[in-house]
Order: sequence, then C-alpha cells, then structure tokens
Amino acid sequence: MDRAQKEKLVDELGQIFESSGVVVVSRYEGLTVAEMQDLRAQMSEAGGSVRVAKNRLAKIALDGKPCASIADYLSGMTVIAYSEDPVAAAKVVEAYSKTNDKLVILGGAMGDTALDVAGVKAVASMPSREELIASIVGCIGAPASNIAGAIGAPASNIAGILSSIEDKAAA
Repeated sequence: MDRAQKEKLVDELGQIFESSGVVVVSRYEGLTVAEMQDLRAQMSEAGGSVRVAKNRLAKIALDGKPCASIADYLSGMTVIAYSEDPVAAAKVVEAYSKTNDKLVILGGAMGDTALDVAGVKAVASMPSREELIASIVGCIGAPASNIAGAIGAPASNIAGILSSIEDKAAA
C-alpha cells in the first residue's frame, strides 16, 4: 500500500468516525472468512458496516474526531463496526458475539461518549430508531382512537335505547 492509498484510507476512516452514530471495536481473532462474511451480511441488513483497517491508520484517522476515545482499543486483530443508527451496530455485534465466542467486544463510542463492554451491551439493549418511531406513532394514534371511540359510544348507546323503546311500544 503506497502513501496515496494510505491517505485515502485515513480520509475514508475519518469520515466514518465523524458520521457514525455508534462505532464498536471488537477482536476477531480466529474468525473464518465465512463467519466474517456472515457478520458483514448481518450488519449490512441492519444498516451498518464492518471495516477491518490497520490500527495505526485508524488511530491517525481518529485524531480530533468525536470518538477518539476508541484509539485505546485498537491493538491486535480488531474490526470496526459502525452505523448511522446509534443502536444498530451495537445490536448486531452483541448478538453475533453471543453466538460466536471468537468475536470479542472491546468497547466503542457513541458520538463523543466512550463505551466500555458494558456500555456497548447497554446500547445494544436499547430500542432502535425504527422501534422508537413506531412507539411514538402508537402513542400519538392512541388518543385519537380513544376520542373516536368515546364519540361513537354515546350514539350507539342512544340507538340501543331507541331500539328497545320501539320494541316495547310494538309489544
């Protein structure tokens, strides 16, 4: 890899570190190519990405970025998982590390907040952006359906009373 390629890689990594909602650093020693492809596929499905980069270049890219605190985790065979959604990458890495003990979570960052292993697991247990939006929409829609039910209930009660009055009058 020549100097121009290294500079391009550092720029790409810098953009990743700036734009990602969450960055998770893990050790992947012993993972097979098929297992790594499986991790990449799961991450892609969740809207994130996985990147293996030289630790030295990643540390250069981290300089001055909000998630610079993850530089301490970059030693040995590390893989960087990231996503714009502040929860997606953490969820996928956490789930994958439960099924494959060769992937070990080292830590991460959420913006300028450093995360240790417990922090990454806590972020992974949070609802995703889509789940939060769905629950907010549900909360907004619930009062409207309650109002519609309340408005419709007296009318149906009146209709029931009138119907029973007619039945009594006819009998």
